[in-house]
Amino acid sequence: MKKNISVAHSPDADDIFMYMAIKFGWVTSKTLSFKNIALDIETLNVEAIKGTYDATAISFGLYPKIADDYAMLRCAVSFGDGYGPKLIKKKGVSLKKNFKVALSGENTSNALIFRIAYPQAKIIYKNFLDIENAVLNGEVDAGVLIHESILEFDSSLCVERELWDIWNELSGGNLPFPLGCMALRRSMPLVDAIECEKTLTKAVKVAHDNAKTLSSMLMQRNMIRVDEIKLEKYLGLYANAESISMNELQLKAANKLFELGFRANFFHKLIDINDYLIPTDYENIRNS
Repeated sequence: MKKNISVAHSPDADDIFMYMAIKFGWVTSKTLSFKNIALDIETLNVEAIKGTYDATAISFGLYPKIADDYAMLRCAVSFGDGYGPKLIKKKGVSLKKNFKVALSGENTSNALIFRIAYPQAKIIYKNFLDIENAVLNGEVDAGVLIHESILEFDSSLCVERELWDIWNELSGGNLPFPLGCMALRRSMPLVDAIECEKTLTKAVKVAHDNAKTLSSMLMQRNMIRVDEIKLEKYLGLYANAESISMNELQLKAANKLFELGFRANFFHKLIDINDYLIPTDYENIRNS
C-alpha cells in the first residue's frame, strides 16, 4: 500500500503549474500517493510553523524558522532574476518615512527585504489579492504586489520601487532573488523523503517540458486567474527551467537571504542551506 503524502501549495499560477503533472497522473510514484491543497502563501507559512503538511510550499524568508522540523527540497523553487515583487503607490503621492504599507505576510521573502529597507514603515498584512485595492481605497499608502499581480495593476498606480533593486543592493548583486520554495517534514523516513523529492522534481520537469499543453488544460478548467498571454509570461518568470532543481547560484542566493535576515535579527540562528537539503546520495550508498 502506498503512503499518503499531503502537499500544500499556493493557488497562484506557478505553484499550480508545477504540481499539476501529479494531479493529472502524468507523474506517479511506486511507493507514495499525493493529496494536494491550495492556500495563500502566508497561510502556508503559518501552517508550516505548526507542522501541518508533509510537503509544503513556503517563502524562503520563513525557512530558517522551521529548519529544525522541515528539510529543504531542491525542486519547485521560484526566484526573481531582474524582476520580483513591486512596491506600488498612487501616482503623484510622496511616501513619508513612516508610510503605511500592505504586505502579503510577515514571513514572506518580500516582507523580510522590505522591513530591512524600510524600518520605519507601518506594516499591515493582507491577502495578496487584496493589496491593490487597499492602496486604491486609501487604506494604506503603498503595497507590495506579488504573484500574478505584478503583471498588471490599475493605471492610477505606479511603482515606487522594485524589490529586485533592493535585493540587489542588500545582497551585493549578481544573485537571483529567492522567493518561493518547498519544504518536507523531517519526521518522514529518509527513503520516502528521497522518493518524494524525486517525484516532485520530475513533476516540475514534466510540466516545464509540456508547458503549452498543461497551460491549456489549466485554462480550460478555470484554474488560473490570468489570461493565456499573461500566464505564459508569468510562468516564464517563476516556473521555468531554473525552477526544476536549485543550482549552486540559487543555493548561494538563499544563504545570502538567510544571512541578511539573521543580521537583521529576524532569525535566531544563521544556517547554511546545504546542511538542510535531502541527502540524496543516501540512496546510492544504500543500494551499493
